[in-house]
Amino acid sequence: MKLRSVATRTILYGFLLLMSAYTILPFIWMLSTSFKPMAEVFARPPILISPNMNLEAYRYVIETGAFRALLNTAVVATTATLVSLFFCALGGYGFAKFRFPGQRTLFGFLVAWLVIPGAIMIVPTYVIMVKLGWTNTYLPLIVPGAANAFGIFFMRQYISTVNDEIIDAARIDGASEFGIYWRVIVPICAPGLTTLGLIFFMGAWNNYLMPSIYLKKAELYTLPLLQMEMTGISGQTNYHNWMALATISVIPLLIIFLLFQRRFTEGITAGAIAGE
Repeated sequence: MKLRSVATRTILYGFLLLMSAYTILPFIWMLSTSFKPMAEVFARPPILISPNMNLEAYRYVIETGAFRALLNTAVVATTATLVSLFFCALGGYGFAKFRFPGQRTLFGFLVAWLVIPGAIMIVPTYVIMVKLGWTNTYLPLIVPGAANAFGIFFMRQYISTVNDEIIDAARIDGASEFGIYWRVIVPICAPGLTTLGLIFFMGAWNNYLMPSIYLKKAELYTLPLLQMEMTGISGQTNYHNWMALATISVIPLLIIFLLFQRRFTEGITAGAIAGE
C-alpha cells in the first residue's frame, strides 16, 4: 500500500510539473524573444537561448517611452484600484449590515447588472465623458468603475461573514458608522480587499479599450496603448521589441502577485465559504 501511495504521488507531482511547465512556457518564450535579434525570432528550428543575445530591444522600447508609459499605467491602475476598493467595500458594508426599504430590490438590480455586457455602456459613457470635458485625462479610466456591481457583490458576500457583535461593540464604544467601516470592517476584510484589489489592478493594468477611446496624446499613453502603437502591418512587426515591452509590462504584475499571494488565496477561500 505504501509503495502504491508513493507511485500515485510521483505520477501526480509529475503531471503537475508538466502542466506548470506548459503554463510558464509562453512567458519563457516571451523573455527569450526579447533578447533575440529579429532574424532569429522565427528561425527554424526555434532558438530558445540565442548565441546573439543583446539588449537592443529594451534600449529601443525605453527610447520609445516605455518608462513614461509604465508610470502612466501605474498611476491609473493604482488610483482606480484604491478608489474602487473604497466605494465597493462601502457599498458592500451597506448591503451586508444595514436594513432599509427596497434593499432586496436594489440588491437584485445589482446582481442583474452583472449579466449586462460592458460594451453596452461604452457609447453612453463616452458621451458623458465628452460633455464633462474629461477626454485626454485619466478620469474616464477611474471614475466610471469606482463602484462596480461585481466589487460591491463580492464585498457584500465577504462582509456578511463578519460577526454583528463586533459592530455592536464598536457602536457601544461610541464609534460612528463610518468609523466602524474604516476602523473595524476594513481591517477585518483585508484578505478580501486584497483579492478584489488584485483583480481590479490587473484589469486596469491590462486595459486597452478604454485608454484607446479617451487618450489621444502620446504622453498620456499607457503600456497597452504603446504596445499597440508598436504593432506594424502584417509581417512588419518587430516582435523582439514587442516582447521586450511585454516583459516590462508583466514584471510589476508578477511582483505584486508574489507579494500578496497568501492574502489572495485567503480572500478567495473566504469568499467561497461566504458564498455557500
